[in-house]
Amino acid sequence: MPVLDVNLMLAPSLPGVGLDPARLNGAMAERFREVYDDIEGRRAKGEIGFFDLPWASDTARRVQEMANSFGQCFENVVVLGIGGSGLGAATLRDALLDPGWNERDEEGRDYLPRLYVLDNPDPATVGPLLDRLDLRRTLFNVVSKSGSTAETMALYLVIRERLSALVGEDKVRGHFIFTTDPVQGALRRIADAEGIPTLPVPSNVGGRFSVLSPVGLWPAAMTGVAIDDLLAGAGAMEVRCRTHELAENPAGLLATLLHHAATEGGMPIHVLMPYGDRLCSFALWFQQLWGESLGKAVDRSGVAVHTGPTPLSAVGATDQHSQLQLFMEGPRDKVVIFLAVEDQGEPLAIPALHADTAELGYLGGHTLGELLDVERLATTEALRQAGRPSMTVELERVDAPALGALFMLFQIATVYAGALYGVDPLDQPGVELSKRITHGLLGREGFSAPSIGNADPRWRV
Repeated sequence: MPVLDVNLMLAPSLPGVGLDPARLNGAMAERFREVYDDIEGRRAKGEIGFFDLPWASDTARRVQEMANSFGQCFENVVVLGIGGSGLGAATLRDALLDPGWNERDEEGRDYLPRLYVLDNPDPATVGPLLDRLDLRRTLFNVVSKSGSTAETMALYLVIRERLSALVGEDKVRGHFIFTTDPVQGALRRIADAEGIPTLPVPSNVGGRFSVLSPVGLWPAAMTGVAIDDLLAGAGAMEVRCRTHELAENPAGLLATLLHHAATEGGMPIHVLMPYGDRLCSFALWFQQLWGESLGKAVDRSGVAVHTGPTPLSAVGATDQHSQLQLFMEGPRDKVVIFLAVEDQGEPLAIPALHADTAELGYLGGHTLGELLDVERLATTEALRQAGRPSMTVELERVDAPALGALFMLFQIATVYAGALYGVDPLDQPGVELSKRITHGLLGREGFSAPSIGNADPRWRV
């Protein structure tokens, strides 16, 4: 179970900058009780569904049965989805499957399929992938709750035409599974008309909160991930956060301290920095979750606020040689959240070669995993000495239970943070405007196209 260490956000460890623990245990703890009650009230009304996903055993059973039914019929699975509809699957793949999974032969993958995620309609990526794969042995998972996501549906149309030419229109439906709204939408209508198998996206679970629904579970199950373990870890974290006592609720502490840093500490930029390549995609998943949920023009009362923190992703130790200079000596507007992994897997000993060379000799006798974790510790200490706050989420290892718990921790923290900012973390009206303009420019019925292209030519240099 992940452990949240917030010592380097507090005054005893960060003199002159950190928060006074007395305030955290006093007024801020009282405020969190109100936040907790607010979120529990919305949950009781059925507005926030992701809390309940770990306990949706019927859905998990259906996901696993459907994954089993495809067995070894396909050598490739391609997820078509953008935003939360693709990021969750990519995060699960990168964290829980062996590195280089897609490059391994069938025996190296235990005869399970490769897993690809197409989340951007860039022809430079899409075309070469489709040319490279044997489409006759490829299953496409189209993920769109509304069934009208332009990017995803465009990819579906391109792929459907290719499949039709290759296998015949009568066999096309055998290469698709739709993850969509259980009742309505274009994908639902197509599935009902053609007999394409489907999995449901719960009506009260938005895309960026959907990783523990069939959106993320089915691609994971297809590649052999133990989804019951994933859900068990998420459930354990959900139970752990069932308290209005701030000091005992890790999601509450995470949300409260980051909200305070943004609104009172002048630090609205929140950097998630995992030390380990397997969690790089998790940092990208966090970017969408934190940014899309909390960046809002108006609060829940309709008052203009234009609020929200800016999430950034980094990876250790790589970004010690790129972004760390900014974190250390740039504007004091950032908090770094480290993800630490105790068990990095195979340690890989560093040979004691060139012992007489000072620049190399000290490395011998250590391991790469040790070096990586020492660099994390050194970075946290360097930030502390520079008066820059940070916190650390510690994991024993990257496995299904830990990842499930990590997903749940950050999702719960996000809705708590929404309550602290006074905004609705479940909507995304700013994204919707861009979608409407896109529809208008492409000529979709019922959407008008704005006038674009009257720029002054003098400023096109």
